[in-house]
Amino acid sequence: MRAAVGDPTAESREALAALCQKYWHPVYVFVRRRGYDSEQSLDLTQGFFALLIEKNYLLDADPKRGRFRSFLLTAVKHFLANEWDRANALKRGGGRVSISIDVEEAEAWNTLATVEQATPETLYERRWALSVLENVMSKLRAEFADAGKMDEFERLSVFLDGDSEPARYEKLASEMIISAGASRMSVYRFRRKFRRLLRAEIEESVSGPDEVDDEFRFLSSILGS
Repeated sequence: MRAAVGDPTAESREALAALCQKYWHPVYVFVRRRGYDSEQSLDLTQGFFALLIEKNYLLDADPKRGRFRSFLLTAVKHFLANEWDRANALKRGGGRVSISIDVEEAEAWNTLATVEQATPETLYERRWALSVLENVMSKLRAEFADAGKMDEFERLSVFLDGDSEPARYEKLASEMIISAGASRMSVYRFRRKFRRLLRAEIEESVSGPDEVDDEFRFLSSILGS
């Protein structure tokens, strides 16, 4: 997020656009849950992000409450209350910078959400937490793919659920043709890489290192609920 804050230069706009592209899911879910249909939600979400990027509104974020997650939720609430006309003007790439939205993917999440008795804010936070994990897994998958170890990634990724039953390690050792001790070390290193990338992902969405641990706790509480 820090790279996206500052005078509205091409570099800061590009950084903000990249950040928004990663986190459009929670905004779309929030807008949809507020009662707009899929077409309206698409227009509003794209219009919101176009305006956010064009005007570099991240400059308005309070440095003492610098989480991009919190700022974004406040900003979209304000947008829905006051910016319908601008949404229509900027919708679907009408602005100079646009956010690409997979409507089918967004609606799949909304379909699941409709069976829950949850507020728009709760769904926004839940989808934000999932977006963080999806971004981290995408980066971790890319690391293994670049090293030609996708089979290893597929086998190790299931261990992120925290289950440490001995039988699982024995099965992994058999599949990878390594010792049980080596399988445990492989899982340990995989989890450590995941935590490293997760911390880096969180650092991108907060204003300083002192907020990282709080955001870790937020993610744990949301995903554990």
